[in-house]
Amino acid sequence: MQRITVVGIGADGWDGLAMESRRLVREAEVVMGDKRHLDSVPWSWWQARVEWPWPVEEALPGLLEEHDGKRIVVLAAGDPLVAGIATPLVNLVGADDVDVIPTVSSESLARARMRWSFDETSLVSLHGRDVRRLLPHLAPGRKLIVLSSDGGTPASVAALLVTQGYGETAMTVLSDLGGLAESRTEATAAAWRDRVSAEVNVICLECVADGSRRSAMSSVPGLPEAAFGSEIAPIGRDARAAALSRLAPAGGDLLWALGAGAAAVAIEWLRSEPLAAAVVVVGADEAVAVKESAADLGVPELRIVEGAAPAALDGLDAPDAVFVGGGAADAPILDAVRSAVRPGGRLVVQAASLDEEAALLELFRAHDGELVRIGVEEVLPADSLAWTPRRAVVQWSLVR
Repeated sequence: MQRITVVGIGADGWDGLAMESRRLVREAEVVMGDKRHLDSVPWSWWQARVEWPWPVEEALPGLLEEHDGKRIVVLAAGDPLVAGIATPLVNLVGADDVDVIPTVSSESLARARMRWSFDETSLVSLHGRDVRRLLPHLAPGRKLIVLSSDGGTPASVAALLVTQGYGETAMTVLSDLGGLAESRTEATAAAWRDRVSAEVNVICLECVADGSRRSAMSSVPGLPEAAFGSEIAPIGRDARAAALSRLAPAGGDLLWALGAGAAAVAIEWLRSEPLAAAVVVVGADEAVAVKESAADLGVPELRIVEGAAPAALDGLDAPDAVFVGGGAADAPILDAVRSAVRPGGRLVVQAASLDEEAALLELFRAHDGELVRIGVEEVLPADSLAWTPRRAVVQWSLVR
């Protein structure tokens, strides 16, 4: 594989590039990037210029193969490793074959314009992504720098904020940062309405929650059942939190989630660790509702596999953690997931029937691990302060 150089470029184009970056662009046999960046640098007749197709990541292997053996420079906005093309390139060809020469990122420029320190801000990328990915990051008082996908992103963000009870959030849209056409537009989310934004922009949010806002959607596991929508039947929040504490989501980990309550567990797994991944196995009649619930809770990247385990597990990457909910705890499924989970991986199984409880007891005797019964009592409004027990949940967990 040929060596690839990724050169960061700002809104000031060629004029803002360092001498070394200019030399690399001039000497390249192939220059790749979007039209805006390609148009901003001088062109030599002997150079091949490749404008990114869409979607870029799917086209990358073919483009690199087509220009194999040539000196390739890829132009990317600002710091190419901040939600940029350098990351998929490194993942594709390996770190040893990619050089990255960043310039000042739009995040750094936005913080400078807003006078916000690194410690008090969080970065969210919506570039090419569902705007609902912003949802897990919303919290009163939080300052967010949001990388836009296009000129329509600010209006979409404003509309989302209003529906979530954050209409008083202060929005500042910084367009064409670092360029001659740089501009700044300010309004609350509720007042944003049809304001037009430049195609290249960054959104700065100072989150303010109003009185009509829904309950806080914390990233800590244990969301109320109603948060998942009326079409999803999650296990109780206490049993769900107990399962996730033992599944222990970490960056880069993959979860398989099967059986009753699996969708809610997978959604909360992703909300608690943005760098993790999850696959939930559901029937075809549930898939649409699960997809919508995941998107509404800010994790549209949840992968949904329609079918029934263990057949539906064929071809999936080996998991780092597996959750098996009620109704799926039969011997073939448990044998399949226990053998599939990586060494050091976590397995959590919850029983929904007496037969399943008996099966978990046998698994505990055979493989050790942890066997617990989770009992919860609550006072219901109509019960005149009487304790009402929920059905106890038996849970077996194992670290392989």
